[in-house]
Amino acid sequence: MSYEVLQVTEKTLENMKKKYELNLKLPPPQGAVFSAKTKGCTITGYKSGKVLFQGKGASIEAGYWTAKDTDSIGSKQSTSMRETKKTLKKSVDVHSYQPPMEISGLVIVGSDETGTGDYFGPMTVVCAHLTKEQMKTIEGWGIRDSKTINDNTIQELAPKLVKECTYSLLVLKNDKYNSLQENGMNQGQMKAILHHQAITNVMKKCDKQGLEYEGVLVDQFVQPERYFEYIKTKGYKWGSRTPLYFATKAENLHPAVAAASVLARYSFLKEMDKLESEIGLPLPKGAGSKVDQAAKLILEHKGKDVLYSCTKWHFANTKKVMGRNL
Repeated sequence: MSYEVLQVTEKTLENMKKKYELNLKLPPPQGAVFSAKTKGCTITGYKSGKVLFQGKGASIEAGYWTAKDTDSIGSKQSTSMRETKKTLKKSVDVHSYQPPMEISGLVIVGSDETGTGDYFGPMTVVCAHLTKEQMKTIEGWGIRDSKTINDNTIQELAPKLVKECTYSLLVLKNDKYNSLQENGMNQGQMKAILHHQAITNVMKKCDKQGLEYEGVLVDQFVQPERYFEYIKTKGYKWGSRTPLYFATKAENLHPAVAAASVLARYSFLKEMDKLESEIGLPLPKGAGSKVDQAAKLILEHKGKDVLYSCTKWHFANTKKVMGRNL
């Protein structure tokens, strides 16, 4: 379980207690001024001024106070239960595009991607919309971050999801990916442009079908300001009045992003199956030693052009496999 810690003033502590008065847990723990439980986070404020946020929504909840409350003092400690002695940098979730605390109850458009860390295969981006009725329908399906679901389950869940949600899928195949990268476009820029296109597609579909939405949530891979810089390079901008939010691990904050994550992974798996069939050799996922071994086999039996056509060529794996032949 992740958690966040803030050191605040006495005034802020009182403001927090008032803010969470409808969610208070009584009695509070020993030494605590208050303890409250919201959806996705437990907040405990201590007499010392230390406030502990625990749960999947810890970063978002703590970020609300870091961004909104000027009485907070000291540095923010962001860590996990496995890293209790390690102090990390200020949370990347702290910015003006944070989703509201009630985001899980809103009808939103959610966007996510996969394949970015895999040497073989494409990058896939999906944006998805779920109505309140559809959110209730999938509630017991176990839809969450696709990285926490095995591939067999992904292949069972995705076809069901396709029938429920309104979505847009974009696939950036390896040849195009490599061409863009060689012409100076980094992966973050590629992702931003694809996310923007997928989001725009879904919003148009929703508008055409009369489906309402109260915001857009992107699984954050870069700070919002940089995201806007990236899409501007292709002449895009966020011109909609619809609120746009960014948060890391957004799959845990809203089922629409979780659905997008599952569908993106499903598409990636299908694309990998196609590549394996075309090449006739196994293509491991990820970018580890097994991937290097598979790449060497492809280079030996199929040649450099085939290897180029199915990989993200700028990855370090290429140098390992090609050596002086690069």
